[in-house]
Amino acid sequence: MTTLMVQGTTSDAGKSTLVTALCRWLTRQGVAVVPFKPQNMALNSAVTADGGEIGRAQAVQAQACGLQPHTDMNPVLLKPNSDTGAQVIIHGRAVTTMNAVAYHGYKTIAMEAVLQSHARLSAHYPVIMVEGAGSPAEINLRANDIANMGFAEAVDCPVILVADINRGGVFAHLVGTLELLEPNEQARVKGFVINRFRGDIALLQSGLDWLEARTGKPVLGVLPYVMDLHLEAEDGLDQRQTDKVEQVLNVLVPVLPRISNHTDFDPLRLHPQVNLQFVGPGQTIPPADLIILPGSKSVRSDLAYLRANGWDAAITRHLRYGGKVLGICGGLQMLGEQVHDPLGLEGAAGSSAGLGLLDLSTLLEQEKQLRNVSGHLQLENAQVSGYEIHAGVTSGSALERPAVYLDDGRCDGAQSVDGQILGTYLHGLFESPASCTALLRWAGLQNVQAVDYHALRERDIERLADLVENHLDGPLLRQLCGLEQD
Repeated sequence: MTTLMVQGTTSDAGKSTLVTALCRWLTRQGVAVVPFKPQNMALNSAVTADGGEIGRAQAVQAQACGLQPHTDMNPVLLKPNSDTGAQVIIHGRAVTTMNAVAYHGYKTIAMEAVLQSHARLSAHYPVIMVEGAGSPAEINLRANDIANMGFAEAVDCPVILVADINRGGVFAHLVGTLELLEPNEQARVKGFVINRFRGDIALLQSGLDWLEARTGKPVLGVLPYVMDLHLEAEDGLDQRQTDKVEQVLNVLVPVLPRISNHTDFDPLRLHPQVNLQFVGPGQTIPPADLIILPGSKSVRSDLAYLRANGWDAAITRHLRYGGKVLGICGGLQMLGEQVHDPLGLEGAAGSSAGLGLLDLSTLLEQEKQLRNVSGHLQLENAQVSGYEIHAGVTSGSALERPAVYLDDGRCDGAQSVDGQILGTYLHGLFESPASCTALLRWAGLQNVQAVDYHALRERDIERLADLVENHLDGPLLRQLCGLEQD
């Protein structure tokens, strides 16, 4: 068994992308490889085959390996519910909520979970491809580190350091990061990858030569900037759009402070007939065909934020003029009469009035519901598959008009009598071509073009593997993975 770790000089340097690319590149060669991220902080998550919760990036990396997502791929997941606190998820299950200072002391316990998962994966896969978090040079976070060099030291694995040249200062990022590491950690870094380069590589060569001479470490390659590459974001909001046709459906999503699983909207961003707009703080909601209330890690505080921005009145006006409203997970809860959090799971204990658009109320309970599900929408009887991640238990007469009929016999969500409002707990609604088409037609788009989102994601994973094949040092990468050379 060999473990190879990818660390980055900054957040969004390209760690997730490079790990995904390497996973598919190795899988193409018949290597049984598995992704791994010791600790992830993200509000985009996925439900695993074993009924747990992991970061969404690791679920995509699992697809690159041809595997079903498993909780061992991301043993520690932190889901922020305030500026200083987060829900702590160990081996797929929420165990506690704590502030950053308390978690710093909890890391020794979290490391035990990390090493247990790594050991289990080591027993089944010859190569483990690991993604670090943030930067290994965060001096204030180095004590009891489990996300970067602390993990690499614990399992004695080599490290690749990746940096984003598109940000500027790439040589300072690489050399500065290396200088801030301990000598034994510096020795673990076996090479550099420069990401998102634009232009003539010949103009960069003198810098690459200097970097190798300065550090004594090889540059494994330079990956080009790819304009239209799509890979689901680990946490940041991706607002890039594909080219649109002349007639489009205008869809708005209010960006709430604790918005979660906003990857739900990636299929809409990529749809040629949908103009997706994210509305930020201080912005007014313009006329649209469909407003979608997204998932939230802190529903009551996000409701207060929505009202403070005047978006509640805008939604009422939107409905008065015939527009459609869809609520997903936390968004469904917001559409109801009340949201109750007596245990203080998402903030201070208490209750908040919802938007009062559906006759239902939600009670937040300790046990989180985690399911991969399939079924069909009430709309056009369209096939749908997705996943549930929520602590809320919702009741009320609106549920007598369900939005989704699930294959396990349950019903999900609700829709208004006039058909303008629909709410569901299902994430991933737009990934299934049939359900995406039905929802867009419900929202007012005629002659909907079917788009296979899974095929788009698979296409771009293949493109990533091509980049590794064409731009990185394959023999050295295989050596770092402990594979025999031809």
